[in-house]
Amino acid sequence: MSTGEQELGNSQAKVRPKRGVPEGLWKRCPGCEQTIFRKAVEDRMGVCPECDYHWYVSAGDRIKQLLDDGTFEEWDVNLTAGDPLEFNDKKPYSERVKSEQKRTGMKDAIITGHGMIRARRVAIGVTDSAFIMGSMGSVVGERLTRLIERATQQNLPLIIVSASGGGARMHEGILSLMQMAKVSAALARYDLAGGLYISVLTNPTMGGVAASFASLGDVIFAEPRALIGFAGPRTIQATIRIELPKGFQTSEFLLEHGFVDRIVRRHDLKSEIARTIDYCGK
Repeated sequence: MSTGEQELGNSQAKVRPKRGVPEGLWKRCPGCEQTIFRKAVEDRMGVCPECDYHWYVSAGDRIKQLLDDGTFEEWDVNLTAGDPLEFNDKKPYSERVKSEQKRTGMKDAIITGHGMIRARRVAIGVTDSAFIMGSMGSVVGERLTRLIERATQQNLPLIIVSASGGGARMHEGILSLMQMAKVSAALARYDLAGGLYISVLTNPTMGGVAASFASLGDVIFAEPRALIGFAGPRTIQATIRIELPKGFQTSEFLLEHGFVDRIVRRHDLKSEIARTIDYCGK
């Protein structure tokens, strides 16, 4: 090879771009701060293989994790929110709902329906914090109420998985707040009919959701290290100006104080629910 050919080859080698690592293959765990291979997390249902931190998963994924394949049938899918106050912050509420629907693929912050958990038919509702922080507006309240009423009529065990960091949805004012009483009243009628309600609390379960249906289960499960409470710990600390107990409003703290019945890791939840249904004779 001549000197000129060597120099040409060297210059081509210098400008050849390096092969980078494709984006999205890795994610940093908020629990242990390790960089984790994304596929390893997904294979473990969104749980860190190093520290057992439970990541957010969508309502659709939770239903796939809990229900037997191909058994889920959604109820009341076409309910959509109105805009009674014509609320406007950075954008009109009606536009916010549409943009959230487009971004998440959901009609609102909840999916409800029925399906099978290890061959046991159940009514199930799952809220999703990705849709306006999982806040409870009129659609969430109405879908939950209809879910509970169908569970009452059909004598089905009721499962509600809560993931709400927004509580009642301020964009709908008093119509949002009244959903707490409406859903709670439906649960009272369900209880009088002898129904079994299993409430599953995930990170986060806050505000009006925690103050109503999420806290009314016959059996209350929680995922590890979930934030559960009414006002957030930073809000409380800023208001009362005192140091809060370590781990305040985590599922572990609430288990110790009798607020939840058991902490259940995500991959055990399906079996634990099925076992509870059998134990209660439902």
